[in-house]
Amino acid sequence: MMRDHPASRALREANKAFKPVETKKPMTDYAKAQQSLHENRERLKAERLAREAKQGHRPR
Repeated sequence: MMRDHPASRALREANKAFKPVETKKPMTDYAKAQQSLHENRERLKAERLAREAKQGHRPR
């Protein structure tokens, strides 16, 4: 059996520390549009809830 040499252990640790960073794939136009739509909907919802809380909630 081969023993783990300090040099190879150090090399393995160095490779682990400097391994390439996983990059995210660029977003497609569809994904950008969906994300934009979702963010806008959440913003509008927050504004509506704040407006309703300020005025007092009136049932429809």
